[in-house]
Parts: sequence; structure tokens; C-alpha cells
Amino acid sequence: MICLGIESTAHTFGVSVAEKELEDDTGRTFKIISDIRDSYKAPEGSGIHPREAARHHAAVCSSVVESALKQAGVSIEGIDFISYSAGPGLGPCLRIGGIVARSLSAYFDMKLAAANHAIGHIELGKYLTSLKNPLVLIVSGGHTALAAVQGERWRIFGETLDLTLGQLLDQLGRFIGMSSPAGPKIEKLALEGMKNGGSLLKDLPYTIKGNDVSYSGLLSAAKKLCLRGERKEDVCYAVQEIAFSTLAEATDRALAFTGISELLITGGVAANKRLAEVMQEVCKERGIRMGVIDRQYSGDCGAQIAAEGFRLAERKQFIRPDSAFVRQSWRLDEVVL
Repeated sequence: MICLGIESTAHTFGVSVAEKELEDDTGRTFKIISDIRDSYKAPEGSGIHPREAARHHAAVCSSVVESALKQAGVSIEGIDFISYSAGPGLGPCLRIGGIVARSLSAYFDMKLAAANHAIGHIELGKYLTSLKNPLVLIVSGGHTALAAVQGERWRIFGETLDLTLGQLLDQLGRFIGMSSPAGPKIEKLALEGMKNGGSLLKDLPYTIKGNDVSYSGLLSAAKKLCLRGERKEDVCYAVQEIAFSTLAEATDRALAFTGISELLITGGVAANKRLAEVMQEVCKERGIRMGVIDRQYSGDCGAQIAAEGFRLAERKQFIRPDSAFVRQSWRLDEVVL
């Protein structure tokens, strides 16, 4: 079975062709045949403007679809069904992906699946790490949550009360002159500030309420440090350490509460190596198997939408093209599995 996955929730318009088969004793296999992305580049010091990003997506969507099919070596007629990111995300951006998916589905008479973006991150992470039933730490610009399947839904065992981890890093980056997404640049600066940044830890708030984390106070305090002349490398290191430590505490509690023996880290910020190191210490203490999604696929991509599409296809949860929808706010614990 071959799926065309279309991703357009934020700054990236991505298309992947993926294949899924059944083998004798090894269970399901998942193969990414092609993965093409084109991302909107925000001006330095600014974030993603939804309408400008949508204009970008509209301009590149045809070439990205064509490139993905060409890289995969298949024609559009060779696709079994289409999966698109229906939400959550930026409305104007979501609509471009929805229109492309609906149009292709209707014109070529193909089945259509509406994927939840967050569950896409999770499903792709499970395929790539071979984890079966993990506690999931999903960290990105749109999500910061600890979740696990219980019954027919994903249940949340901790989440952000304000900013996501990705938003924290992006907003700090914009404050010091970067454009979004700023996570990789913050990580690089934090490595440079590792030797001296520890001195700033005492100046930053460590906020965890129950099993939920809060980053707005951390961001405000970090901006004040920058304004008083502290080196940005030291500030970035200190912010990372505080943010990751609160997540480690929440993750440790969630593992204890659920009794789950696997941890999956997925989403755009899963590419941060320091985050993986911190979480590995938590897992080592508890004897937990940890998997981190491959850096190449941690960010938004069509492959994650195809991965969720296959789950929907197994359950025959297809929709008609004229029923295609987008939903800006669509929590993963609202999806019936």
C-alpha cells in the first residue's frame, strides 16, 4: 500500500511517498520512498506570518508534489490513497494542504485520510524506533506534552501551561535577532555557553505545577538577562538546562504513574542532542527503553502524515473529498483511535 502524505501545518510544505507492507513474522514495515520539503523563511528577528507562509505553500505546492513523485519513481496513478494534515496548525497554511489533497483525491478518484499532525509525529516515531506502546514526549513548536494510549484515546500525563518548548526557543531566538525556527541555533549557542552558563541558572525560574510545565516566566527572565548584558551563549545554555530539567521531572513522574517501559521522544525539538542526554539519564535510572526519532524526520514532513494515514487506513477511516476539513485547534487526546 502506497500513501502520498501532505504536510502544511506551519512553515513547511512537505510531501512524502511512503509504503507499508506486511511480512511473515516481523510484522508491519514502513518505508519512506521520498521526502521533499520547501519551507517559508521568515525575516531575521521575526516569526512565521500565517498568510505569508500560506502564500509560500501555494506557490511551491505543485513542484513539491511533482518532485516527491519523481523521487519515489511512481506516478500519481500508482498512489493508493492520500493523507493530509488536517490540524492542528495555522489556518491559512492548513487550508493550502487541504485544498491540494482534496483536489488530487477528487480528480484521480483516490481515498482521502485526514491526519492529526501530533499523532503523525508519534506514529512516525514509533515506526522508526520500533517502539510498540511507549509513553510519548512530543516536543515541537505546536506541542509539549506527555501522552500514552489508554483505551481508545491518547491520554495526557503532563503538558505545557503556556508556551511550548519550541515556542520558548523560537521566541528567545527572535529576541536575540534570529528567525523562526530558532531551535538549532539556540542549541549551537548553548554548546558554546556550557562552560560559563551554569552561573546564570540561579537567575532563572524553574516552574512545574503538578506534572505540567510553564515557560513564560523562564522566557521573561531570560530576556532580562540579555538586556542586562549577559552573553547570549550563556543565556541559551541556562534556558535549555532549566527547560529540559522540568521536562525530565515531569517525564519521570509520568513513567512512575503509568508503569510504561518505553519512552519515545518525537517532534521538532527531539533533534536537540542535549534533550536526549537529559532524558537518557531518566530512563537509565528506571531501566526504561528510550527511542528518539531520527533527526532527519523530527521536523514537520509528509512522512509523518503518511504514517498517521496508514493507521487511519487500517481502520478504514477515510473521508470524501467534499468532506475534507481543517481544524486549527485539534488536541491529540480528542482523536478516537
